[in-house]
Amino acid sequence: MIAWLLAFGILVNYFDRVNLSVAKDALHTSFGVSTFMFGVLSSTYTITYGILQIPSGLLLDRFGVKLIGRVSTFLWSVASFGAAIATGVPTFFSARLLLGVGEAPTFPANAKAIGYWFPKAERTFGTSIFDGAAKLGVGLGTPLLGLLLYEFGWRWCFAATGLISLLFFALFAIYYRNPSEDPKVTAAEREFIARGGAQPEDKVLAAQGAPLGYLLGRKKVWGMCLGYASYNYTFYLLVFWLPTFLSSAMHTTAVRAALYSSVPWLFATACELLIGGVMVDKLIEHGRQADRVRRLVLIIGTSLGLALLGATTTSRLPLALSWITLAIGGLSAASAIGWSIPSLIAPKESVGTLGGILNTCNQISAFSAGIVTGFILRHHSFVPAMAVAAVYLTIGILGYIFLLGKIQPLPEPGEMKQLTVNN
Repeated sequence: MIAWLLAFGILVNYFDRVNLSVAKDALHTSFGVSTFMFGVLSSTYTITYGILQIPSGLLLDRFGVKLIGRVSTFLWSVASFGAAIATGVPTFFSARLLLGVGEAPTFPANAKAIGYWFPKAERTFGTSIFDGAAKLGVGLGTPLLGLLLYEFGWRWCFAATGLISLLFFALFAIYYRNPSEDPKVTAAEREFIARGGAQPEDKVLAAQGAPLGYLLGRKKVWGMCLGYASYNYTFYLLVFWLPTFLSSAMHTTAVRAALYSSVPWLFATACELLIGGVMVDKLIEHGRQADRVRRLVLIIGTSLGLALLGATTTSRLPLALSWITLAIGGLSAASAIGWSIPSLIAPKESVGTLGGILNTCNQISAFSAGIVTGFILRHHSFVPAMAVAAVYLTIGILGYIFLLGKIQPLPEPGEMKQLTVNN
């Protein structure tokens, strides 16, 4: 239930994000937003979101998921309503900046919560539930918000996400607790979670955690970040631009493009849950070597993302959708592993900080996807835009292979000092 609660929060997060792509033409009509300015607006949210990732992680490790989660959820609710009543580009820009502030702790908080609640053997499935909701949010949000826009106008798209955000705020405030704080968790269940290798709750270590410099100095951390950031570039290229690609390159209407866009995202949700989640944990449960299984799915899934290039070789809508579906399906299966890595390798009470480092790199990629793609489309077609994503994915795959290596815990900072002394 904790995983599904967190998943609902991610679902709302992605309704907040895709409503901008759905409202592109309406914003052009209301505020005169050009293609390049839309690229800037698409990336605006990622400025504050990205800058606050590491501070959010540090705050999560110091003050906990419950408190930081409540504050952040309330802020992103206010931001959604702010966008709905925006009077021009400056106020809309401000609302998107506030949305980034509110949503910044979400993924590091979820990684930390899953680390507390799930034994290692079940953690990939727990991660796939909340991370899969990102794809489901795009898959459901794009057509639903598109229909809402068609019937009632773009402002109702943002007002609707504000209302749903307030609902999640209430649910999170009422139900989320750490295992040690939840009166419904029995002693036997706590023992089961701890015996399975869940991240321990340690209030003394929470006051400090692993130093930021220590984590940034680990090659494994940079392999994790480079690989997942390459996925995030492609992910946000599609979040921001897939409806535009289908309407312009495939010559269909904006409403139909919004509906067709849901197909790859719904398939991606299934891939993440069934392959990245259920299949991986079942293989580990039946005796397969955990590190080998996770790395295999991580590398093969990310490699399938290169299928995105196939969409640029055809003018037939079904074929283009097939290539895009294959690409995002493979990437989504890998992303369940990618977001489980912080809780699998972090020193004690450092999952939030490590998740913040990972998501800082992710958001640099997300910001770049909006800006770079907007700039390319201003002068060229989608072909070079998708080629840039393919090159980045190739670099990310190499990062997973040569820098990340085995998915195993980093030494505690004190252990590293002792090892240095002994040597």
